[in-house]
Amino acid sequence: MFIRGGESMAVKFFGQFMVERGIISSETLLKAIELQDATNLKFGEMALSMGLITDNDIERVHNAQRKQDLQFGDMCVKLGIITMTQLKEVLTKQKNSHLYIGEALIKVGAMAQGDLQNHLDAFKADQAPYQVDRVALPAGVVDSGLWEMAADLTYKMLSRVANLTFRQGHCALVQRLEANDTVVAITLSGSIHARYLFSVSLSVRRSIARAILNADDVSKETEEMLDDTVMEFANIVCGNMAAKAAQLGKTIEISPPEVLDAKNGVPVPSGGKGIMFPVYVADGLVEFGIFIDKA
Repeated sequence: MFIRGGESMAVKFFGQFMVERGIISSETLLKAIELQDATNLKFGEMALSMGLITDNDIERVHNAQRKQDLQFGDMCVKLGIITMTQLKEVLTKQKNSHLYIGEALIKVGAMAQGDLQNHLDAFKADQAPYQVDRVALPAGVVDSGLWEMAADLTYKMLSRVANLTFRQGHCALVQRLEANDTVVAITLSGSIHARYLFSVSLSVRRSIARAILNADDVSKETEEMLDDTVMEFANIVCGNMAAKAAQLGKTIEISPPEVLDAKNGVPVPSGGKGIMFPVYVADGLVEFGIFIDKA
């Protein structure tokens, strides 16, 4: 599970919290998660089930989302696939049918309805010190607005493109990005001079590959192909960042992504400043960082 630092050991999801407290078993949690996944359809899946879009429409929207920061439904409207009225119909159906993990645990017989709120209250109290509601950079970081935007875009793309469920952690100044299985870097130049780094473990790399390649099984893909999907993800983030920066009057040019040798971590260049953003997932490790060059 989470393996780095005091915060990473303490950040938990509700199901993990329940398992660690001995209230439910790991097998029961898995059953609840499977029920939740089968019930909580994504916007595209829900719209498809309602006969409003096709599989080709879904692929078209996903491709467009890689170039522009819009939610799936909003992109459908922009592309003329559905109307605003249909968008609201899908969102309403999603909301009305949404199954939270606590409710799923009740449905699989893991707990009684009357016990759920007490467990939720205990979980919220346990996690209160680690709750992060917005991106907040340490004081003194130059161009903080740009880096907050970069973080926000990364979180959005982790959800929309990579289909990952996660919690964001507190960003911090660092001297190095720690070792990981795949670390991708993109150099940013123009109005700013920095490097965007995206770091993932093997399990997260497989999740990204499944989403990018639109494949259920990526076990037979080569290491090079799997790394390519991580590079593509970083490229999507930075491409969107450059487009948004242009709207703010900033010019950002991005280099082709590269996979770094990160067996010993990646140090911040001498005189530079490193910002690291931990991302907590149920299985694996994700971090991304901005290494700002010395002015």
